[in-house]
Amino acid sequence: MNKLLTTVLTFAVASVGTLASAQDIVGDAKAGHAKVDMCIGCHGIKGYQASFPEVHKVPMISGQGAKYIISALSAYKKGDRKHPTMRGIADSLSDQDMADVAAYYSTLGVVEGAALPAKPTVQPSAQVAALLTKGACVSCHGDNFSKPIDPSYPKIAGQHADYLYVALKSYKTEGNPLVGRGNAIMGGVAKQFSNAELKALASYVHSLDGELKVVPQSRFR
Repeated sequence: MNKLLTTVLTFAVASVGTLASAQDIVGDAKAGHAKVDMCIGCHGIKGYQASFPEVHKVPMISGQGAKYIISALSAYKKGDRKHPTMRGIADSLSDQDMADVAAYYSTLGVVEGAALPAKPTVQPSAQVAALLTKGACVSCHGDNFSKPIDPSYPKIAGQHADYLYVALKSYKTEGNPLVGRGNAIMGGVAKQFSNAELKALASYVHSLDGELKVVPQSRFR
């Protein structure tokens, strides 16, 4: 078995208990609707760009998996993901708040009955196909990059390319108190590639049909 794939699966099994307390809480999407004012200013504006650590579009989170949203917020709160703004927001949320916000965004803009093809309709170039194989990307994110094998992993098909690129690079960053993501799986994957290769991967994944979107929202609701 591919050494990286073995590491991925081993880490996934070992991580099950890590997020158990937050992941096991039942989220209430209606309650979450009243808790997202701090999210709307970035994630509820189409084309909105952040400037830290470099200019990039903020990620689309409407239609994202609830357990992944909880996982990401928990990582910011613990400092495994280093981002001053997101850590400040996550610090203000209880486990129940995270579950409610996650439930809200996981259903926002979702079209009942809509289904993605089992495999991407856009085929990668030979170079990108080799990179995807080297990174064992489908082993976590699914054949269409929108059906992750574990619900705490993200859907990435169609996500903004510049955000994906910045996120992938952050897994390579070490020793920076403000930037970086500590994740054994993604750190091992990202460090195999040059930044140019990460950009090529991000561009391809962005080109795919996905379930993620930006749903414009107003603070005056």
